Amino acid sequence: MPFEVSSLMDRRHEFVLLATQEGANIRALCRRFGIAPNTASTWIARYRAEGRAGLADHSHRPHASPSRTTPAQAAQVLAVRDAHPTWGGRKLRRWLLDHRGTAPAASTITTILQRHARLDGPRTGEARAYQRFERPAPNDLWQLDFMGHRALQAGRVQPLTILDDHSRFGIGLFACAHERSDLVQAHLITCFRAYGLPTAILADNGPAWGSSSPGTLTWLEAWWIRLDIRVLHGRYRHPQTQGKVERLHQTIARDLFQFGVLADLATAQTAFDAFRHTYNTDRPHEALALAVPATRYQPSPRPFPEILPEIVYSAEHMVHTVTRGGWIWVERQRVELGEALRGLPVGIRPSGEEDVFVVRFCDHDLKRVTLRRPS
Repeated sequence: MPFEVSSLMDRRHEFVLLATQEGANIRALCRRFGIAPNTASTWIARYRAEGRAGLADHSHRPHASPSRTTPAQAAQVLAVRDAHPTWGGRKLRRWLLDHRGTAPAASTITTILQRHARLDGPRTGEARAYQRFERPAPNDLWQLDFMGHRALQAGRVQPLTILDDHSRFGIGLFACAHERSDLVQAHLITCFRAYGLPTAILADNGPAWGSSSPGTLTWLEAWWIRLDIRVLHGRYRHPQTQGKVERLHQTIARDLFQFGVLADLATAQTAFDAFRHTYNTDRPHEALALAVPATRYQPSPRPFPEILPEIVYSAEHMVHTVTRGGWIWVERQRVELGEALRGLPVGIRPSGEEDVFVVRFCDHDLKRVTLRRPS
């Protein structure tokens, strides 16, 4: 049977004494003591060279490790990790290659972090989200959303995030006190002036931009359409449609909110600005093959018009002005369009089906209307 730990040295000593006798059958002794012949040869050689002390377990660590990271390299890794405490081995290696020109392997960096207790552990081995679709060019689609209220030392903050789908470039990150449309518009104008207009905007069905009544528009949606921006919405109760901006929210939560409570809205905005700069220009992004988003983004060639263009319809349309209550009359039939369009012109054209008309706002078809003939 194998040796017991408590008598290991005694058993080894007994074995070598028997094995070194003249005429000893070493293979038979190996079977009786439950050890391999190679192990027996090693113990006999050590015993002859060092006596009983040679039977103790020896370290298998090599005498020299030329490829082992130096203390200076480890210190460099730890310094970057301390500056970015949520980054793992791959991101740290990419940053070191970009800024220092050399770096250990990602697995070596992870070992350094483990050795110095820099890994908190909860995400180790956690399944990663699968890769989602990506728009082919910058500004083809912007995703925007509110992150959800977060406590401050004085009040609460509602982070508004705007992200380019193709590059993951953070267009905007704003510390908002509420979710009202006028504040969202003000922040969007800041982004439009800096980066131009996107082709489309994807948002959920939240109150700032989502309408609960089919065929109507919110005030923000009407504004986007007038800017020739296509309006897209995710399915109800399906946040995966906006997976990239939701993933950004997870990064913000880890990098900004897990280390303490921010003081107030002004402090939050200062922290948001610093985070956005790091996220766009310094933080390697795994979905971009560890490039930074700024290397894949270019501002839109479509400038923001300070004055909205006039709304014009083709000759096939009958033009109606939406009433203050948010409706129009078509052949004595009231059609609800929502108060967001009050005072604005809409076009009505035949659909090609009998008694069915299409209501259009700018280049956006709002709804189909079936007119009821009098009996």
